[in-house]
Amino acid sequence: MKAISYSRYGGADVLEYGERPDPKVGPDSVLVKVRAAAVNPVDWKAREGHLQSGLEAVFPVIPGWDVSGVVVQPGIAVDEFAVGDEVIGYVREDFLSRGTFAEYVAAPVRTLARKPLSLSFEEAAGLPLAGLTAYQVLHRSLRVQDGDTVLVHAAAGGVGSLAVQLARHTGARVIGTASERNHDHVRELGGEPVAYGEGLADRIRALVPDGVDAAFDTVGGEALRVSAEVLKPGGRLVSIADGEVFSYGGRYAFVRPDATDLAQLSTLAEQGIISVHIDRTFPLEQAADAYRLNEEGRTRGKIVVTVPWDN
Repeated sequence: MKAISYSRYGGADVLEYGERPDPKVGPDSVLVKVRAAAVNPVDWKAREGHLQSGLEAVFPVIPGWDVSGVVVQPGIAVDEFAVGDEVIGYVREDFLSRGTFAEYVAAPVRTLARKPLSLSFEEAAGLPLAGLTAYQVLHRSLRVQDGDTVLVHAAAGGVGSLAVQLARHTGARVIGTASERNHDHVRELGGEPVAYGEGLADRIRALVPDGVDAAFDTVGGEALRVSAEVLKPGGRLVSIADGEVFSYGGRYAFVRPDATDLAQLSTLAEQGIISVHIDRTFPLEQAADAYRLNEEGRTRGKIVVTVPWDN
């Protein structure tokens, strides 16, 4: 099969497009013919070696954890999916090697759910990792409830945009940081935008004088410091980007595959409650360019790599 892979840690230049062996399908997995795979910041951070303390790389590594596609072969123990089923998945294992930037991926059923019929394959590929991150942080870590005020950083990005929609669906008021060019987009999602930069804490206090009930940091650094500063007493703070969150009394979160959570996100997409905005798509052979664009950190929504169906 054709795939993107890398044989050493490094920048986007280590990514190579070429032939890799077809994946073997275990008893509890299905073989998915990939239609689209989304780029996430964690992918290039892993490629650069920043996650090697917790995720061993078995080179050559095919990157990518997000996927949408069609089941072409179920494992011998699988009865959840059949040939022809359209699926989405956050296909993460506890090591780096068998990712989704390829024509095929062997995906454990614990990582999959049925694809929302209302979303294109490109949109659906952008839902799993970002959606699960937002869902698990909001509902499990921050315990957001109806009537809460929630601060979401990078509210126009992949995780942030879904967090805004999910928090609004819960009944929360959402304050979302974003660049000026994305303020209208944040409003369309249901959030109240505030601009990044000096004076951010004052701008948030102008909207929420008593402080926010919960803060969702997706950026780290100054955004994390401001998050802690604008929390009301007893407020909850979670970061997915900066381990310094512990020094502020908050929690660090790392998304995990969960078929039940992913199925719930699929249902919410079917109902029109959440949507996925695609910033740009690239063909598989240009995946390195997709990563370079993602690394610039100015994406609205998701960057997605597509795989031709007639391969």
